[in-house]
Amino acid sequence: MDNLKQALEAVLFACDEPISVSRLHDILPEAAPQEIKDTLGQLRAEYEQTGRAFALDEIAGGFQLLTRPQYADIISRLKKAKADRKLSGAALETLAIIAYKQPIKRVDVEAIRGAQSGEVIRALMERNLVKITGRDEVPGAPLMYGTTKDFLDTFGLKSVEDLPKPEEVK
Repeated sequence: MDNLKQALEAVLFACDEPISVSRLHDILPEAAPQEIKDTLGQLRAEYEQTGRAFALDEIAGGFQLLTRPQYADIISRLKKAKADRKLSGAALETLAIIAYKQPIKRVDVEAIRGAQSGEVIRALMERNLVKITGRDEVPGAPLMYGTTKDFLDTFGLKSVEDLPKPEEVK
């Protein structure tokens, strides 16, 4: 196969788990298993010689492209940033309640949701989507919550007045 090296590289790049030589042969039947093994060896050596940020490793009965250990900190920052962008259903529900009813007490959020919300509110505060806006003037002075500028930026809003009306959402 003329472009076996590139074909193997494409498959390895697209795989998020180790892939065996026999599976590679199933995908690329025009290449013999030994030819695949030899070409994988060439790719491994090429990556080593050129000082790539990744290596071709043989693990768990297959081959996989993996980032070199010295880049683990950078990759973990990427994964954390990615995880920070995703909000659970509970977080989105809590955020919507706070956005529409702000300033609002935790107990009122919980009454609307019908579920404990302290941890979810804390997580939203860590992501800088929710902040403490003050205290209610009742006995115990419970905290009041509202949204932040980051909330507006994240959802592409100029102000909370730009939130869709409940009847528009339906």
